[in-house]
Amino acid sequence: MGRSLTVAAAQPACQARDPASNVATHAAAVRAARARVVVFPELSLTGYELDADAVDCDDPVLTPLVAACGDAGTLALAGAPVEEPEGRFIAVLAVDGAGARVAYHKTWLGGREPEHFVAGSGPAVLEIDGWRVGLGICKDTGAARHTAGTAALDVDVYVAGLVHHADELPEQEARATVIARACDAFVVFAGFAGPTGEGFDRTAGASAIWAPSGLSISRAGPAPGAIVRAVLS
Repeated sequence: MGRSLTVAAAQPACQARDPASNVATHAAAVRAARARVVVFPELSLTGYELDADAVDCDDPVLTPLVAACGDAGTLALAGAPVEEPEGRFIAVLAVDGAGARVAYHKTWLGGREPEHFVAGSGPAVLEIDGWRVGLGICKDTGAARHTAGTAALDVDVYVAGLVHHADELPEQEARATVIARACDAFVVFAGFAGPTGEGFDRTAGASAIWAPSGLSISRAGPAPGAIVRAVLS
């Protein structure tokens, strides 16, 4: 893998259906994290609002985040709804100093998500400084087929943005341990913190980073604004 990789998971406060405000908090988190990769929660740019307008990768609203990533040398992995010819997806946007692009579509949809979105085609990997980074979003992390498919991509790190109720924290922790051991990889979960849509009046937060052994390296509490960071080697 070559040199070490500094990663962070951020759980910024989120304003419903307000990408401009959320881009500003994402940009601030990127500048504060001092990390090569910063992972954000599911649908972090709009909140977990299933009917929110799609985010266009070329929209100037993303400019402050692009600028922050360029200044910090960071790749931000932010959550957003996107509209593509094949349909509407819950996505991970990969944002750096050159702009934004769609890196992954959520594969395993839950709740009312199928009423608003179509499922993605399966596991995906990013190459970052010689590290293979597998991608997931929330329910993907509990799907054995998704974990096995990601492990087959020979990943070094598995990252995911989440939205969980506060009482689902034990399940969040258990999934991270399973993924770490199955993929023999570090795991980075960015958990939504603070209230959002679809009945998520209290979310778990608890963004964290785990070693391949399944042991926790760094962990946040439930409050919005926290960032956890680790140097992987």
